[in-house]
Amino acid sequence: MASDLLSIGLSGAKAARIGLDVTAQNISNAATEGYVRRSVGLTEVASTGYNQNTRDVSLSGVRVDMIVRNADAFRQSEVRRTGADTARANAEVTGLGNIEAALEQSGIYTAITGFDASLQKLKEDPVDTSLRASVIESARTMGATFQIAAKEMDAVGKGLRFEAADGVTQVNRIAGELARTNLRLARAADASSDQTALLDQRDKLLADLSQYGDIATTMAQDGSVTVTLGTSAAGTPLVSGGDTKALAMTTAGDGTVSYTLDSGALTLAGGSLAGQQLALGKLAQLGTDLDTLAGSIVTTVNTAQAAGTDRNGNPGADLLTGSTAETIALATGDPAKIVTAPANAPKNSRDPAGLEALRGALATADPAGKMDAILFDVSATVSGRTVTRDALATISGAAKTALSAQTGVDLDTEGVNLVRYQQAFQASGRVMQVAASLFDSLLQIR
Repeated sequence: MASDLLSIGLSGAKAARIGLDVTAQNISNAATEGYVRRSVGLTEVASTGYNQNTRDVSLSGVRVDMIVRNADAFRQSEVRRTGADTARANAEVTGLGNIEAALEQSGIYTAITGFDASLQKLKEDPVDTSLRASVIESARTMGATFQIAAKEMDAVGKGLRFEAADGVTQVNRIAGELARTNLRLARAADASSDQTALLDQRDKLLADLSQYGDIATTMAQDGSVTVTLGTSAAGTPLVSGGDTKALAMTTAGDGTVSYTLDSGALTLAGGSLAGQQLALGKLAQLGTDLDTLAGSIVTTVNTAQAAGTDRNGNPGADLLTGSTAETIALATGDPAKIVTAPANAPKNSRDPAGLEALRGALATADPAGKMDAILFDVSATVSGRTVTRDALATISGAAKTALSAQTGVDLDTEGVNLVRYQQAFQASGRVMQVAASLFDSLLQIR
């Protein structure tokens, strides 16, 4: 009996010491990013009884069965999924916000209405040089604002493509580290400290990867993971064991981007790469709309110019050049070249029929209304995507909170565990003292 008490007490002391070590590890890593709280899994030790009686069971203490990582695979997957959705929305809203700023700050709408107002003012005295000069300057300003908007939008596109290219680089880097982690996990002993550290590293890499694209994972028994990125036409995994496939980005002529995995088409539904791709698609559409508007203004003005007579009695010449937002510009700086009179009118004619025809053509083309529609389009898109982003961020935050409650280190709980394991260690020591006293008493029997 005394010998049994000694072994039981010894096993309890060992288990309590390991519990203290694990608790100390948790406390020391409370602020470590990606660390998953450990707990001790205990199981009782039983052996057959005395005198070869197999029906009798003698309890023989406790042993540490395993060191448990308090991580729920479902919750981790949910955090990755919601995180990818939020990252996509964040990237898209950021890109759209920059596009909106580029269009609004360029002042195109104000320049268009200013050009129309200067034409209205010229009607008061069609031969007045100062009024004609005002029209020339307002036309120059309008062309400049279109060019500024085009350059700003081009800068936004370059920024989005740079971020997307960097994201592709990061995905390939993370995939390489995951492959190396898989190889190390395949060689790690079960329930060892090396394995638990590698599992922490694996989960952190997966969380980082989900910020760039939507991923699906398949876990093997040894803890290694197979990762599928987005939807690949060939179903090619990004990471499988120690092997990886290369992600690449292709830029089209309109500035939009597409992705390939191992040279096969890849569709992303989540992550910052998908958000940047969506923002670039909207940028291309708005750029086309702006180019169409600029070309429409040039055509409308020049057509009206050709149908009338300028102040010198000459047939009207082009007032604007170019066909896109980037190329629209003033064709002449001579105020006398502005058509205000109808065809075949004499020099210095005060007949405003040509000017009325120009204003009527602009009213029909309605460039101010079209520009307003472009601004409303981007503003409404930004507003809608912002609402979506905020909702996704709330969902993602809830998923992270639920996971953190399970995997995070609660210092209050660990403090209680320190006391509990300390008391268990002391109690096990007391059991061994009692066993020693009993054994001494038996030896003193005569």
